[in-house]
Amino acid sequence: MSGREVIVKPFSDVHRTGNRVIATLLHDPTVEGLDVGLYMDGSASMEPTYGPRGVLAKLGGVRNQVEPQMRWMLEYLANKDRNGVLRVAYWATGDGQQIEVVGDLKGSDAQTYKFPGPKFYGKGTFMLPALRDYVAYIREQTGAGARRGLAVIITDSQLYDAEDVKAYTAQVAKEIVAGRLPRLNLVLVGVGEQVDEEQMEEICHAAYPGVGHLWCHRVADRMEEMAELVAVLVDETMTVAAGGTVYDDKGKVIKLYEARLPAVLDFEVPPGCASFTLEVAGQKFTQPLPEDHGDEDEEPEPSPLAPPAKVAFDPSGRPGRKHGHRH
Repeated sequence: MSGREVIVKPFSDVHRTGNRVIATLLHDPTVEGLDVGLYMDGSASMEPTYGPRGVLAKLGGVRNQVEPQMRWMLEYLANKDRNGVLRVAYWATGDGQQIEVVGDLKGSDAQTYKFPGPKFYGKGTFMLPALRDYVAYIREQTGAGARRGLAVIITDSQLYDAEDVKAYTAQVAKEIVAGRLPRLNLVLVGVGEQVDEEQMEEICHAAYPGVGHLWCHRVADRMEEMAELVAVLVDETMTVAAGGTVYDDKGKVIKLYEARLPAVLDFEVPPGCASFTLEVAGQKFTQPLPEDHGDEDEEPEPSPLAPPAKVAFDPSGRPGRKHGHRH
């Protein structure tokens, strides 16, 4: 990777394949029949962030830094969920491959829930069990009215099974295309300054035949609006303005949206173009173009696990410039 690309508001994602650009505008969507799962990293590196338990928790000093974040995410995501109830679980517990289900929690009660951390902190960070758990859950919920799925998975470190995650995602994509699963989207949220964003990007760049991208990633310290958490749900059927114009870096019009400006823009740029500009409602927004990742749109093959070294979680992240989240 040559570095993260800067994403300029009002965009949330920009993806480039050759001269084709797909740019998603930041939008707070409502999706009918959405069923949401929230999965929190339960590996050992997270233990200091959850803070002490029992008597020690009453002595003051170190506080649970996770609980407030879980509460606001639960409350916000429940407003998107079809029945206001989220499946919540800790993942990467025990030997690193276990799931501890907290329960099906109501967003309306979010501020009353306690999130002290898992019973057994994990010895590794394996995400595949969390994916399998959510897929099994959404299969069950489809019979109860779920028409779309969203899993938000929070992590603070490198995954031990990134290649297996990509291979499993390819299988999920095939089931979606075959109609055996509803459309799913997966959001990987990194917390702390030591998160492996390069690995997150590698997972999220992959596109799958018939469904395109299923993953997107966010870094919590750089999220400025809650809508960024669900930007992956935005599609071209959603309208954000009455119209707009897209220009290349020489000022030439390359796409004109007359009747409506969709939340997802799809257009071609000339060879060598370094940026594009969107004009809407009298305002102009110039977005640098990311690298071409067209060669990454192939289905990954499974590979043997090769656990990397575990990195420590640093909770001292500071707000900064917003960077690229190109699926």
